[in-house]
Amino acid sequence: MRCGLIGTGLLGTAIAERLLTVGQLLRVWNRTAERSQPLVALGATIAPTPAALLADCEVCLLLLSDAEAIAATLLTEESRSQLVGKTIIQMGTISPAESRAIADQIAAAGGQYLEAPVLGSLPEARNGTLIVMVGAEPADFEQWRSLLCHLSPEPEWIGPIGTAATLKLALNQLIGSLTSAFGGSLALLQRSGLAVEPFMAILRQSALYAPTFDKKLSRLLSHQYDNPNFPTIHLAKDLRLFRETAADLGITTDAVEGVESIVQKAIAQGWGDQDYSALYEAINPDSN
Repeated sequence: MRCGLIGTGLLGTAIAERLLTVGQLLRVWNRTAERSQPLVALGATIAPTPAALLADCEVCLLLLSDAEAIAATLLTEESRSQLVGKTIIQMGTISPAESRAIADQIAAAGGQYLEAPVLGSLPEARNGTLIVMVGAEPADFEQWRSLLCHLSPEPEWIGPIGTAATLKLALNQLIGSLTSAFGGSLALLQRSGLAVEPFMAILRQSALYAPTFDKKLSRLLSHQYDNPNFPTIHLAKDLRLFRETAADLGITTDAVEGVESIVQKAIAQGWGDQDYSALYEAINPDSN
């Protein structure tokens, strides 16, 4: 199988590493070509343009930051001409409306489209244990299941295009909400002079506990947010997409707007490219 991958950012690189590890031939492209160079040592080849990559591959995984980046890369006149008979598997976080619109444009150009957003971080991507959620026609899902099984023990078909994108937004909203709620509780303890461990010991025994609390605790206590698996600026985009999608459905979005405000404050403080747990700095300012 001739497989391509467009977008070698944090997650794209980790997924590319996984595919190369299991022996998949892979051609890659990234707007900043230097970011793809480490993959060459693992066996990848670098395409000079997205259109050249599409011309050489049967299937292409998209790991781009947003719908605007997808349009600028995949839906140009040059790239469209190479979509006939090709399959695009879109793995980033975009809105269901955006996903359906991209699917329509790819179909009009003669291509096939699946959405396959993932839940999990860089370690899961590298060892093939991501949760992969697929929005597509059932036959299309079955056709590409074996490729997706390199990335997930059991890729899950959710429904038609748009359903997996919706599910991914619902999950990513929890990333911001859980982390900000935990950060608020932690800040209250610290500002009140209480020890953190008794609180954590009780929390771990309760129905309120989420594993992400322990996963992020050391970052919050040490104020160290470098080497991110998921940068703050990407969380901001996902929260915006959740809010817009929810509002269109008549859902009250006051809670997520509050989390968005916290995340935007963290970005304004300079934490945009750091781990999203840096939103704690907006909740508990001047705590270093």
